[in-house]
Amino acid sequence: MTEISQRPLRVLAAMSGGVDSAVAAARAAEAGHDVTGVHLALSANPQSFRTGARGCCTIEDSRDARRAADVIGIPFYVWDLAERFREDVVEDFVAEYEAGRTPNPCLRCNEKIKFAALLDKALALGFDAVCTGHYAKVIVNDDGTRELHRASDMAKDQSYVLGVLDDRQLAHALFPLGDTVTTKDEIRAEAEHRGLAVAKKPDSHDICFIADGDTQGFLANRLGKSEGDIVDESGDKVGTHEGAYGFTIGQRKGLRIGTPAPDGKPRYVLDISPVNNTVTVGPAASLEVSALTAIKPRWCGAAPTGPGTYTAQLRAHGGETTVTAELVDDSLEVTFTEPVRGVAPGQAIVLYDGTRVVGSATIATTVRATTAVAQSAQSVR
Repeated sequence: MTEISQRPLRVLAAMSGGVDSAVAAARAAEAGHDVTGVHLALSANPQSFRTGARGCCTIEDSRDARRAADVIGIPFYVWDLAERFREDVVEDFVAEYEAGRTPNPCLRCNEKIKFAALLDKALALGFDAVCTGHYAKVIVNDDGTRELHRASDMAKDQSYVLGVLDDRQLAHALFPLGDTVTTKDEIRAEAEHRGLAVAKKPDSHDICFIADGDTQGFLANRLGKSEGDIVDESGDKVGTHEGAYGFTIGQRKGLRIGTPAPDGKPRYVLDISPVNNTVTVGPAASLEVSALTAIKPRWCGAAPTGPGTYTAQLRAHGGETTVTAELVDDSLEVTFTEPVRGVAPGQAIVLYDGTRVVGSATIATTVRATTAVAQSAQSVR
C-alpha cells in the first residue's frame, strides 16, 4: 500500500481561514499539484465575527483564507453554500435534538457539504480532488482501491468525523496533514515559516454555527421553551426543565434537580423522551450500555460480511473500545466486550480494523447493561 498518488492533480483546497487548511493547501501546492483555494460561505449572517476561538465561516475567516491563498500563490474563490448548509446540517441538527437524539454536525457537514456539494461542483469543473486540513490518511492499495486510515499522530486524528465517506468520495480526497507527526505548535511554526498570517490564529471550537457556544440557547430560539418533568428511574418527579431537547445522554451539569438522590451521589441524564417531554435521570452505573443497533451505515470500502471484531469510537474525542459487529438487514448490530457509558442515539459509531476506518453508522437504540443483566437473571430462573 502507498500514500495517495503523487502524480500532479487539479486540487480544490477547502480553506476555512484557519491554520490547518492553509498549511494543507500550501503542502498540496508544494507537492506539485495545481491548487485552487475556495472558502465556503456557510453562514446565513456572515457579517458577524467570531467570538474568541469559537465559530467560523465569517467575513474575517474569508479574508484570512484569501490572504493565505495570496501568500501561497494560488487562485482563490468564495462559494456560497449557505442554503445547502442550512438544509443539510443546521436543520438536521435541530430536528435531531427535537427528536431526542444527539447529532454530530461535523460528520454531516463532511458527508453533505465538503464531500458532496463541494466535491460534485469540483468534479463538474474538472478538478481531481478536494483537499482539506483534516488529520487522516488515504492509502491506495495495489489494486487501486482506497482506504481511510487514522492520522499518524493519534493525538490529532480526525478520522472519526470522516467515517461517513464512501469509496467515491475517498477517491477524490486529499489530506496533506495526515502523515504529520508533529505538535500543533509545529504546524503553527510551519505556517509562520511560510508567511501565513493565520499561524497564530486560535482554533475554532464547538459547533461552527453556534458562535457563542450556547447550544441550549440556540435550540430554545429555534424550538421554543416547552416545560416538562425530570423523573428518576422509578418515574417519580424530581425536577422540571424548559425543553427536553436541551439535554444529552450522560449529562450531569445543569439539571437543576431540587430533590437529592437517595445515595447522595450525582445523577445523570439516562433517557430523553420527546413524546411526553420527559427527561429521566439516575446514577452513573445506569449509563452503562452493553449493545446497540445503528442505522444508515456508510462503508469506507466494501461492506463487511458476517460478524467481526473491531474497535469502535463513539465520540470525536473519545477513546476506542472493542466490539463485535454484524450487518443485519441494513442495520449494524454491535455488542461491547465491556460496558461503556454515555452512548446516545443520534451519535455516530465508527468501526476500525487497526488504523483502517471500516465505516460508520448512526446509533438508533441502545441496550443498558443493567437491563441485560436483569433479563439474563430472569432467563436463568
